[in-house]
Formats: sequence, C-alpha cells, structure tokens
Amino acid sequence: MGKASGNTASVSESSKLHNLLVYMKQHWQLYVLFILPAFLLTIIFRYIPMGGILIAFMEYNPIRGILGSEWVGMDHFARFLSSPDFMRYLMNTLKLSVFGLLWGFPIPILLAFLLNRILSTKTKQRIQLVLYMPNFISVIVLCGIVRILLSPTGMINSLFGTQTNFMTMPSAFRTIYIASGIWQGAGWASIIYTAALSNASKELKEAAVIDGANIIQQIKAVEWPAIKDTVLIQFIMSVGNIMSIGFEKAYALQTDLNLSSSEIISTYVYKKGLLDGDYGFSTAVGLFNTVINVILLISMNKIVQRMNEGKGI
Repeated sequence: MGKASGNTASVSESSKLHNLLVYMKQHWQLYVLFILPAFLLTIIFRYIPMGGILIAFMEYNPIRGILGSEWVGMDHFARFLSSPDFMRYLMNTLKLSVFGLLWGFPIPILLAFLLNRILSTKTKQRIQLVLYMPNFISVIVLCGIVRILLSPTGMINSLFGTQTNFMTMPSAFRTIYIASGIWQGAGWASIIYTAALSNASKELKEAAVIDGANIIQQIKAVEWPAIKDTVLIQFIMSVGNIMSIGFEKAYALQTDLNLSSSEIISTYVYKKGLLDGDYGFSTAVGLFNTVINVILLISMNKIVQRMNEGKGI
C-alpha cells in the first residue's frame, strides 16, 4: 500500500513537471519578455564595464581612448608597490577593515539575541524602529553629525569641559570611524539574524527553561544552532569585502592633520584618478584592491569549510 502511494506521488510529480515544461515551451515569448530586460541590464552595467580593466595596463588618455593609449603592462602595479606610502595605505585600510569587523560583526548578533528575549511585540517593534533609523541617514549627513559632536565646541567637549578637536587627531580617527559605523549599521544588520532566530524551536526553548537552563545555556543549545549557518555566510562575505571600504566616509572625515591614519586605498584611488587625472595608475590600484578581496574571500571560505564539516558558501 505504501509502495503504491509512493509510486502515485512520483507519477504526479513527473506529470506536473511535464506540464510545466510544455507550458514554458508554448509561451516562451512571455519568459523572454520578462527575462530580457534584466539580462540586458546585467550585461550592459556589469560585464561590459569589465573591459575597463585594460586601463590598468595602459597610460590611458581619454582623448585617444583604450585603443589609442600606450600599453605599459605592469608598470602601474610596480609603481604602486614600490611607493614609499604603499604600506601606510595598505595598513590603514586593513586596520579600519579588520578592527571594524572584529568590533562590528558581533554587535548585530548580540542585538538579535537581546531582541529575541523581548516578549512584548509592541515594545520590540519600538526598539527595532529606534535601532534601524540610523541606517537611513546618509553617509555625508552622518559625517556632519560626527564633526559637530566632536568639534571643540561640540557636545562631547561640553560634557567633559574640554576643547579638544578630535577630528585633527590621527589616533582618534580609527575609533571615530568604527564607532560611528557600528552605530549606523548594527541595528539594520541585526534584521537577518532576528529573522533566522524565528526558526528556533520554541518547544526546545521551553524544555530548556523547564530544565533550569540559564540565558547563556538557552542561547547555546537552542538559538545559536538556528543562526549558525547565517553567521558563517555573513562572516565569509564580510571578510571577502575587507578591502572594500568606501571612500565616501573616510574622505568626509579626513582633515589635513589626520591624513596619516585616514588615507586609505580607496581615497588614494579617488584622488589619483579623479583629482589628478592619472586614470591608468588609479585603475591599477583599484584592481589590486579587488584581487586582494577575491583572494581573502576564497581563503576564508576554505578555512570555514574545514572548520565547519565542509560547509561554506
């Protein structure tokens, strides 16, 4: 009887698949109509611009174009790697990224765990609204707020009775950059973990409470397994973007006195490419940055696979 019902279900699934394929074959024009715009947009704005990578190997002249510019091979890469400021730009970028990852990555997870302990739906929604709001502040507005708060006449100095200009201190730039980033993005980043926690078994949690498990034990036994895979994927992606710090925030928080800490590869690319017009060299530096990102992403994925029973991206 069970075998017959299994065969019937298999035949039913095969019939549905066959009917779907027949329908798609009869109405292929409809699928092309819907898929074609997305396909064309992807090709035009994602793949065709990749040809611009050739500029990294040329002494690019906008008037002559790619075909008319002089080919210089790896000269731009050699020039950047041999630059006396290369290590400073690289270390500034890595410090902002690594410290930002170490301090910023666990915060959304902790927020998700805390939000999951709130039983009142209305209270939870109000707290989430407050946490998510900073994400909708633009980077430039955020930098303006930071500059006002940390100015010699700002709120921070008023509270402590000092007149320190924190924006001119190279030693303070990294803390300002990372702390403001956590404040702006932690709440929004916690959404994915909050959603994953909704899959945690309520029965197991109730059983753990009955058995006398404390909050830490409940998180370890019930809630952590529900978000473990999500955390690993997000961590791998974060490591893969460790060199991809946008220049907007770093550039907006820069001053002439904190350049020793605030000048990173992305701001250097912006200045050399758009301000100095050295397009070939700036493209080479940007390509170097991208290659490092890809290497880090692949390496971290391999490491996580070995540590997590073959599971990675």
